[in-house]
Amino acid sequence: MRRFAAIILMSAVLTGCGHFSSGGGKSPEADSVQVTYGYDSLADFQNRLAIDFNRDEAYIRDYLKPYYPNLTDGMMKGWEASGALETMVIDGHKRYFRNAGRNLFRIDKGAKAVYDSVNVSLPKVDGYEKFLDGYLHEVIAAVKSSGKTYVMPVKHTIRYELSVDADAVPAGETVRAWLPYPRTDIPDAQFDVKLVSASEHDYVISPDSYRHKTIYMEKKADSGKPTVFTCEYSYKANNRWFDFDADKIKPYDKGSAEYREFTAEQVPHIVFSPRIRHIADSLTAGIVNPYRKMVLIYGWIVDNFPWASAREYSTIDDIPEYVLDNRHGDCGQVGMLLITMCRCEGIPARWQSGWMLHPGEINLHDWSEAYFEGVGWIPVDVSFGRGRGDVRDNPEDYLFYTRGLDAYRLIVNDGWGGDLYPAKIYPRSETVDFQRGEVEWRGGNLYFDKWNYSLKDGYGK
Repeated sequence: MRRFAAIILMSAVLTGCGHFSSGGGKSPEADSVQVTYGYDSLADFQNRLAIDFNRDEAYIRDYLKPYYPNLTDGMMKGWEASGALETMVIDGHKRYFRNAGRNLFRIDKGAKAVYDSVNVSLPKVDGYEKFLDGYLHEVIAAVKSSGKTYVMPVKHTIRYELSVDADAVPAGETVRAWLPYPRTDIPDAQFDVKLVSASEHDYVISPDSYRHKTIYMEKKADSGKPTVFTCEYSYKANNRWFDFDADKIKPYDKGSAEYREFTAEQVPHIVFSPRIRHIADSLTAGIVNPYRKMVLIYGWIVDNFPWASAREYSTIDDIPEYVLDNRHGDCGQVGMLLITMCRCEGIPARWQSGWMLHPGEINLHDWSEAYFEGVGWIPVDVSFGRGRGDVRDNPEDYLFYTRGLDAYRLIVNDGWGGDLYPAKIYPRSETVDFQRGEVEWRGGNLYFDKWNYSLKDGYGK
């Protein structure tokens, strides 16, 4: 472990350098990195945009032709004007978001109907949703019969791999990698965390005081070979469902430090703009109860913002405003909108994230937590609410994710935009969340196009 001491000390001096300005502006810390290491924040930002917006019009037209054989310029312009086809002008050329074609069928209702009519054989419900339909009944029943909030623990056995492309780093240079690791400071929800193995003998697991929980390793690059980092760990996760009477929620202690922190703005992504204030106030007009206010905000987001593949968050100036402008959002984007609107209404809310590990789909995932006096912090997953429109006749089922969370989660983060440990020298690839990992060497950050990642869950093995 001794050889990490110099790296940790150097990183601590530059700890403020891990923040990326999506507008291309430079902080004094970024200037210091540029002078010392030749980092150019504007070029970095432009590169990130170019990777996300890598489709031309010919590609999009070819993608849409099977669904619209008589595709016209007017149809294209209409979808672009509505934001259903996301575009950006880069270096004087109109470019389309890499998943703009598929997203059109998620965002535009008319296009979705066409897509469904062509793909009649495709399943209409995702595998994880089928699993949850029966599973959530069991969780609620177990909570009610036992009188306990945390029930039915599930053991997860994770193997995580991060592989840097061959020759992405010159041979002999040291590659620094941060991989996701289970939080150990939420024992009711996630417990019995055990590291089984790590590919490198020397490693550093971050303290729980950091928002992003990581296992750090480093390794020298070999010529012509990928640089691979792996770790295996196990942990147990509880299902949780809070069986409380919403009408008995106590008034907030508005003078407490926790209340002030989690009802405040947090630039750049939690900002109480006039538009967000107006929407939140309009939705909750006449409602005093904070849980019922949150449910109204939750339902409005579910009804109005379909899931769509997301741009990298580091290229977005204000995530909630982006969702409102573009009429869609992935899990983290709608979660950030929920947090912002809740805070606007004086409801403490915060970020939590990691992975979803459900039978039928394993993927990156973000959700939220809201605080109710006398009850505590309650998980809220607005993204999972969007997939449960078929159970609205059963409010308990439909609202499960306004007061509970299933056990098929890996919780890595209890906040967004935090520093890594040891601190990163160059700005992060993902400046908001931490789920995939981060990689750099002394010559610069390695963006997502330079490496791959994978997570496998052995479910109890």
